[in-house]
Amino acid sequence: MSTTSPQIETHAFQAEIKQLLDIVIHSLYTDREIFVRELISNASDALEKFRHETLTNPELPGKDDALAVTLDFDAEAKSVTFRDNGIGMTREELSQNLGTIASSGTRRYLAQALQAAKGDVNLIGQFGVGFYSAFMVAKKVVVETRSFHADSQGWRWESAGDGSYTIAPAEGLERGTRITLELKDDAQEFASDWQLKQIIRKFSSFVPFPVHLKDEKINTVQAIWKRSRTEVTDEEYDEFFKFIANESESARYRLHFSADAPLAINALLFVPNDHMERLGFGRIDPGVDLYCKKILIQKHPENLLPDWMRFVKGVVDSDDLPLNISRETMQDSALIRKLGKVIVTRFIKHLAEEAKSDAEKYESFFAKFGHFIKEGVASDYSHREDLAKLLRFETSKTEAGKVTSLADYIARMPETQKAIYYINGPSREAIEAGPYVEALRDRDFEVIYNLEQIDDFVFDNLGEFEGKKLLSADRGDLDLPPLDKKQENELSKEAMEALSGWLKAHYGDRVAAVRGSTRLTDNPAIATSDNTMTATMQRLMSAMKQDMGGVGKMTLEINPGHGLIRQIETLRTSNEAFAKEVADQLLDNALLAAGLLSDPRAMVARLNKLLAKAAGA
Repeated sequence: MSTTSPQIETHAFQAEIKQLLDIVIHSLYTDREIFVRELISNASDALEKFRHETLTNPELPGKDDALAVTLDFDAEAKSVTFRDNGIGMTREELSQNLGTIASSGTRRYLAQALQAAKGDVNLIGQFGVGFYSAFMVAKKVVVETRSFHADSQGWRWESAGDGSYTIAPAEGLERGTRITLELKDDAQEFASDWQLKQIIRKFSSFVPFPVHLKDEKINTVQAIWKRSRTEVTDEEYDEFFKFIANESESARYRLHFSADAPLAINALLFVPNDHMERLGFGRIDPGVDLYCKKILIQKHPENLLPDWMRFVKGVVDSDDLPLNISRETMQDSALIRKLGKVIVTRFIKHLAEEAKSDAEKYESFFAKFGHFIKEGVASDYSHREDLAKLLRFETSKTEAGKVTSLADYIARMPETQKAIYYINGPSREAIEAGPYVEALRDRDFEVIYNLEQIDDFVFDNLGEFEGKKLLSADRGDLDLPPLDKKQENELSKEAMEALSGWLKAHYGDRVAAVRGSTRLTDNPAIATSDNTMTATMQRLMSAMKQDMGGVGKMTLEINPGHGLIRQIETLRTSNEAFAKEVADQLLDNALLAAGLLSDPRAMVARLNKLLAKAAGA
């Protein structure tokens, strides 16, 4: 220790502090604005300590003071000041806290307070490490402080972050701490009203004490997620949602819960009324912020919740987060996954409860947000089964515009039905006019109408639901029970074999096979797939790979009782050239119904030719 006057003492930083200062200034924090959060957090800690002292010592002077953090700036002097009327520091505490690493007052004080009073002291972080973030933006830092103890002396600590600091008595100080930063030339933007406001609102909106900037209270919204649900009004929830989500409308759903095991969690989640992704404005970003004891740790972390939950807004606060030294990232990724799993499970359960209590409201939600649920079924293996219960679809047994769940579908299944059937199409009308629902309708089997291309992908990934396989109606290997009635004037087995062989020889590589159908009654032919790839998946593959030479080969099933098929059988021996033209049109019609006809020009030309013949032209 050396002195420059009888009252001013100059000290060298502990060796570790010198190393820490270099790390803090150059590499610890990724964003310099973090210093505002750290100094406000430290001020909040000091206020919390004093509040606890007032609870254990009713005679303490100043116990009725309005506790607050106050920021000020001077653009001309290029300085920023942080002040609190909290517990303050003695000379010894000042030297220990700001001159020696890992002996911060907060951690030691918390252990002592809990041991002495068994109280609920809500503190975060360590004074020392966060304090040094000030040197990222300041060329000189001045700390003026006076302890809450009676007859305490005020002290002034000063350093340029160059390896030493001074301590001297200071007169005229009130209880608490004032930190003044003389800003570096490249950090003068922080001495501005709008800059400080946006940083406070970003990181410190929910500290448990008022934060004032030039006499204006900045943190006007409370951290209501820490309160009991019975204590929060609908108006407070509404105000909070609009604040964090930057929305003008109220939320559609909200979930407010706390948990102690396996982690200490306080969460408040909202489903907005709508989302920009549905309106074609591109992929939305995650909307849930991660807090630790009301202090923002990470805004919209991508690794907390699965991507399909990106439409959810809100906050998650956990006291159990093991933060790294800068409080910016989490060290334990396994713990974060556990935290996320708890939240996802509770959120899915909440949606299921909402769907049960108000089906109409849930259906309105699904109409706008169902895409995210479907995405979750396709991608979130650990929650797939529960997410599948939230799916809703129109079916052949629901009214147009009405939807049903997979569970309700199964409840209506007749005993002879062994699987869940679905078919994809651009609209309900197009599906019902097509050939694929015919066989299922004749057997009174309900068919789910997949009206979005993602639906087949979802069902393909889901595979089954409650032990029932999910099968596309355009598959050729459907195992359907036979119908009691037989169509009149059906071609014989021998005639069908001959016609099928002739058609396959004429089509060549355009089809995988031609065979008689047991599923058709009204339509002459249908294109099916003998593998698990549905027609919809074939269309998607064709769209993604322009060089795949068209769609995969389909099987053409022909109806032995249909008049057109019987006529082709007659024509192939009496007018083979014309029979081939009709056969080509038959195949194109089937591919068109399946949405697999990539180039209709040849079909249109042929159709015009056939019409001319039919008209006698």
